[in-house]
Amino acid sequence: MLENGTGTSVPTAHEVAQAGTSYDWLTSFDGLLYWVESSPEVAQAVMSWDPSAATRSCHLAGEGVGSSLHAYGGMPYAVLAESEIALVNASAGQIVAGAVSTATAHSYGDLAWSDSRLWCVREDGSGDEVVNVDPATGDLRVVRSTDGFLASPTANAGRLAWTQWDKDVMPWDSCNVWVADHGCDGHLGLPVHVAGSPDESAVQPRWGVDGSLYFLSDRTGWWNLYRWHDGGTEAVAPMDAECATAPWESGYANYVLLPAGRIGMTVQHGPVHRLVVLEADRAIRSIELPYTTIKPYLAALGDRIALIGASPTRSQEIAVVATDGSDDLEVIRRSSGQIKATTELSVPEIMKVRSGGADVHVLFYPPAGGAGHAPLIVRPHAGPTYHSDLRLDWEVQFFTSRGFAVADVDYRGSTGYGRAYRKALDGHWGRLDVEDCRNVAEYLLASGHARPGAVFISGASAGGYTALRAVCEDGPFSLAVARSAIVDPKRWTTTAPRFQQPHAAILAHDVAEVRAERVQRPVLLIHGDRDHVAPIDDVLKLAADLDDRKLLVRLLEIEDAGHYLSNPTALAEALEAELTAYAAVLKAAGPAQG
Repeated sequence: MLENGTGTSVPTAHEVAQAGTSYDWLTSFDGLLYWVESSPEVAQAVMSWDPSAATRSCHLAGEGVGSSLHAYGGMPYAVLAESEIALVNASAGQIVAGAVSTATAHSYGDLAWSDSRLWCVREDGSGDEVVNVDPATGDLRVVRSTDGFLASPTANAGRLAWTQWDKDVMPWDSCNVWVADHGCDGHLGLPVHVAGSPDESAVQPRWGVDGSLYFLSDRTGWWNLYRWHDGGTEAVAPMDAECATAPWESGYANYVLLPAGRIGMTVQHGPVHRLVVLEADRAIRSIELPYTTIKPYLAALGDRIALIGASPTRSQEIAVVATDGSDDLEVIRRSSGQIKATTELSVPEIMKVRSGGADVHVLFYPPAGGAGHAPLIVRPHAGPTYHSDLRLDWEVQFFTSRGFAVADVDYRGSTGYGRAYRKALDGHWGRLDVEDCRNVAEYLLASGHARPGAVFISGASAGGYTALRAVCEDGPFSLAVARSAIVDPKRWTTTAPRFQQPHAAILAHDVAEVRAERVQRPVLLIHGDRDHVAPIDDVLKLAADLDDRKLLVRLLEIEDAGHYLSNPTALAEALEAELTAYAAVLKAAGPAQG
C-alpha cells in the first residue's frame, strides 16, 4: 500500500497484480462441488467441496489444469465414476485419467462423463473431432469429425448431443445443435438437426431426466431456453433478455436442471446479471443475491444452486443459494489475497449515453472521494463480442484511488443487449466502437464529470485496437494506451487462432488497419513477446513508425508474456507504465482550471 497524503492508502501495482484469484468451471457430481481455482501463486487446480463435511481437496495435473481448445479453452476436467478426475494437463495438453495417454498433436477440452464414457472434443490444424475414451484401457474412438468446429458433447441413454458450426463463422453468429444415437462400438447413427441456422446461434445442449433435450437459442433475437422432445421444440421461458454468455469457451452452463422439473438460469439485460428459477408451472421467480455478475457456471446441489458471483464491492466467490423461497446463501469459497488499502472503493453508476441512434451503457467509476472534473480513462472492453463486467476490478480501483475517473463502455457490438446490438459492429470495427467511446467521453466532459485536456482511452486486445483507432481521428483523447492490441484486422484473419480468424473477417473492412500516419495523439504500446492471439509483429512495426513521428510514448515489450499478462510482474509493470504515461500528460497540461 502507498500513502496518498490524506491519511489513507492506495493499492500498489504489485498488490493489484497479486489480487487475481479466480474460480471457473464449477460443476457438481454425486453431491460434491468441483471447480478450477487459480491465483498468481498457484497453478490452476481442480478443487472439490463436500457439503456434508465442509472439506476441500485439490487435484493437480503436472503444471496445472487447463485446455487450449479453440484458443480460449473448454471444460478441462470431468468427474468419472467413484470420484476419479479426468484432467487436461495445461503444460502437456494431454488428458490425464487412468490408463489414458492422448496424442500431443491435438488440443483437448470439453470433457464430459456420461453413458459410462469420457467424451471430449479435440482439435488440430485441420478441424475438430468428438471422441470418447475408455479411462480403464485408454482406448480412444473418433465418433464425429469436421473441418469446422465442435463443442458440448453430452450423452444420455444411448443418444449423443453436440454443437457444431462452420469454419467461416463464429458460434455466437451461427451454431447448430445435433443429436444422434450412439452404439457400444462408438459409431453414431444418422444425425438429427435440432436447432440452429445461418442466422441462429443454438448452444449449451443438456439432457433432462425424461430424455428431453434443452438448449439456448437466439432465434427471437435473444438467447432464451428451449426444449426439444419427440421431434418438437417449444420455448421454455421466453423473455427479452440474454440467458446465455457468448461462447468464447466451450462448456458454459448458464442454466441448470433442478429436481421436480424446475430450472435455474442466469438472466442478463445490460450490465446486471440476475439468477431466476423457472418453477414447474413455468412461473419465473427471481432470487435475491448480493451479486451483479454471475459467471456462466451454474451447478445443482439437490434443489440448491451453486454459482460464482461478484459485485463492485465483492471479489468473486463461490456460493450455494437456496431455491425454496428463502434465498438463503452460503459462501463456501472467498478470494484470498484481498487488498487492504484504506481508500474507499469506487462504485460505478450505470449510465446510458445516446450514440449513433443507440443507447450505449457505461459503467462510470468516479474517483475516490467523488470529485468532479477528474482526469478520465475511457475503457473499451476486450471483446469486441463481450461486455464490461459489473464486478470489483482492482485495475479500475488502482486508478480511481489516485484521482482518476474510469468509464467502461459497452459499445455497439457488445453482448447482453440482444443479437441485433451484438451484430451491429460487423463490418464497422474501428468505426462504431470508436464513435461510441468518443460520444461517452464528450458526454462526461459536457456534464462536468471529466477534466478537459485530460481524457485518455485505454484498452486490451480488441479494446486496444479501438483505443488506437480512436486517436487516428480528431477527438477528446489526449493519449491512447493499447495493451496486447490488434493492429491490422485484415492481417489478423491469417495470424489469429483458427477459432478467431472468422471473427476478424466478419468485423473488418477495407480501411481497418491502424496506420501510423493517421495517428494524431501519443500512444503507449504494451505487448507480450509470446502473444499467440495477437502476435507482436504488427505492434513492433507500428511502434517504429510512431517513434519516427514522435508519437510513441513507449513500447513496453514484456518478455515471456502472453496475451493476458497473467504473470503478476508483467501486469504490475504494465500498470506502472500506464500511470506514468497519464502523469506526464497531466503535468504538461498544468493544474485543473475552475
